[in-house]
Amino acid sequence: MNGFKALIEGYAQPGVVAEILLRPERLKTPFNVQAADVSEDGVIGDHGRPGKRAVTLIQAEHLSVIGVMLGRDPIDAHVLRRNFVVSGLNLNALKGRQVQIGKAVLEVTGMCAPCSRMETALGKGGYSAMRGHGGWCAAVLQAGPVSVGDEVWPLPVLSNSDGAK
Repeated sequence: MNGFKALIEGYAQPGVVAEILLRPERLKTPFNVQAADVSEDGVIGDHGRPGKRAVTLIQAEHLSVIGVMLGRDPIDAHVLRRNFVVSGLNLNALKGRQVQIGKAVLEVTGMCAPCSRMETALGKGGYSAMRGHGGWCAAVLQAGPVSVGDEVWPLPVLSNSDGAK
């Protein structure tokens, strides 16, 4: 493994699930739960999309960053409409990686870009403040329960014999 690849694949510690939010219907305000079941199609009870965007995650640390960019206190995660708020682990370093969150296994597929509604939800500059801080989408590889307080672990990267991922 080359030096940069090793650095990218490394992490200091596991993260933890700080909040779980469900949106039962499109455009409805999410509500907190202490635990949720993740199926192959996404978080049960959430109005989500199967496939690469089945689950959404955001770092708790980014709520403060977004708030600072808007000249405010940290943003309430409910406004951002992501399923799992995690802390202590850099989600940006996990693109294309598999992570275990509770008993579920997800693959971080890509950034969850902000939509134009963020300008309304957060006020002037909301869309721009969210750029690069909107969280990540994930596909479900293994269904399972997830609870607040569960650890979030990047799974080891498996390489084939020619050194490719």
